Amino acid sequence: MDQDETQTIRKFGEDLVAAALAGDAKTARGFTDYFVFGHHIDEGIPYWERAVEAGDAFSAFTLARYRKIRGDRAEAERLYRLAADRDAGCAYGLGVLLQEDDDPEAARWFQEGWDMGRLDCKIELGKLLAAEGKPAEAAAFLMQDTGLGDIAVFRWVQLFEGVRETFDGIAAALDAAEAAGDGEAAVAAVEPLEDMNGEFKNYPGLAIEAGEYLRRAAALSPVALVEHAILLERLPGDRWPEVRDLLLRSHEAGYAGAAFVLGLFNEERGELAEAERWYTTAAEAGHRAGRRKLADLCLRQRRFDEAEASLGLLDPDDDDIADRLALLASLREDGEPSPEEDLRRLPELRERAEAGDVRASFEYGRLLYDWGGGTARWAVRWYEPAARAGDAEAAAGLSRLYEELGDPSRRDRWKRVAAEAGDLDACYSMAWLSEHHHDYQEAERWFVRAAADGSALHAMMAGKALAQRGAYEEAEPYLRKAWEEGRDEAFGTETAGYLGLVLNRTGRHEEAVELLTLAAATWREDVRSRYSSDDLQMLSRMLRPEEELEAAEQALAAG
Repeated sequence: MDQDETQTIRKFGEDLVAAALAGDAKTARGFTDYFVFGHHIDEGIPYWERAVEAGDAFSAFTLARYRKIRGDRAEAERLYRLAADRDAGCAYGLGVLLQEDDDPEAARWFQEGWDMGRLDCKIELGKLLAAEGKPAEAAAFLMQDTGLGDIAVFRWVQLFEGVRETFDGIAAALDAAEAAGDGEAAVAAVEPLEDMNGEFKNYPGLAIEAGEYLRRAAALSPVALVEHAILLERLPGDRWPEVRDLLLRSHEAGYAGAAFVLGLFNEERGELAEAERWYTTAAEAGHRAGRRKLADLCLRQRRFDEAEASLGLLDPDDDDIADRLALLASLREDGEPSPEEDLRRLPELRERAEAGDVRASFEYGRLLYDWGGGTARWAVRWYEPAARAGDAEAAAGLSRLYEELGDPSRRDRWKRVAAEAGDLDACYSMAWLSEHHHDYQEAERWFVRAAADGSALHAMMAGKALAQRGAYEEAEPYLRKAWEEGRDEAFGTETAGYLGLVLNRTGRHEEAVELLTLAAATWREDVRSRYSSDDLQMLSRMLRPEEELEAAEQALAAG
């Protein structure tokens, strides 16, 4: 950063604070925009802190946003609360932060924000109504006082009205099935619920009404008991006693599929002995999927003779069975598995985990998740103790579980824990997260940390970030490494461009021309095509190799 820019930053920062002290919110916001859109977040923070003390709401909102992006959620909450009762942006930011923590207080702040006219607060309130199981009320609320410019609400109105229409259609079909005493028709009536997993996950209250329809169908068919159990098992929280009871009732009523689902849910939870018992029950009743799952379970436990016996009872011309038999033969030849794949370790690991060994808890959960058929949802509790104790590997694994579960807030929080504990892949992910939020200074720090793993790709990204800031001498070693080790990789063209930029800006024009010529030839197809056209800030920072090549050639000619 040159002296003129440093002086400008100081002047605009002091002007920001002066405007805040004078209560001139419009002027203060203008100076805040200079820091944000100029990517001077580090430099803006001390001025925003002073402006917040002077009572400026937009400075509180901006500083809270970057505190949250950089991982200090407690400070972000404090800053949002300073102005949430008088600033719609802070009310919305506080509502979102609290909602990510499953705090019901979020609703209060969305209401505050909507009272101040913020449309996205209204949308969140509508979604909360739907989450309580009131889709029609949610749609009606969102349509209240809607203007032509409020197009954002119509997506949600359409969704919630669609849910209401689906439920009404199910109710009508069930009426007809009950009148005819037709169990098959009752099961068919509730089939649309199978396509609503996303709605039930995001708006759990909808499951209350869905459950009533399933209870009605279950009075005519034990198949509906299983469908009800599946619905409950996929909801947030743990409803296992009720789920198990529904499945047992269906099994006792003679539906073979219930035993299979009992096996599946026990396997997902890591209860492999119970899973095997129910898969065996299903297989003995002639359930093909149950026999296949039983074979898979024996195969993963390296009980090869039992797996082969189960597979032998299935159609040998089935491609899935042929693949399993080939895998069985391969595993027999491989000998003993690695500890990370050996399910025979599970009892010992669980005993240690339940005795308080947090590393054993993580290893137990990972073994179940990777090889035992366990799901991310039920693996979380085994990963968490080690992750909370600062184990980088466990924290990174927990982040991946939350990614699979569709929980981006917890995914990113645990990714940060892993990165701060030294996981370099997590550092790289944090860099991209910071770039997504256009916090390029923070992104640069994470890219540089990630490059410590020796990866040519990570070196390229660190060098690129440094070069975009104008730190050309710092960037060169990273970009040289990336070019020497990764010129033939997918990022080779981008590396050539940024190394050419660095060399040109540090006076080595001849070498720069060679690299920039290579980059310019395929930049559009190799580099530009991989980045979104909607990210105007990213595009404004991107190298234009043709222009840099022209400048390098002119410098050579002049020299």
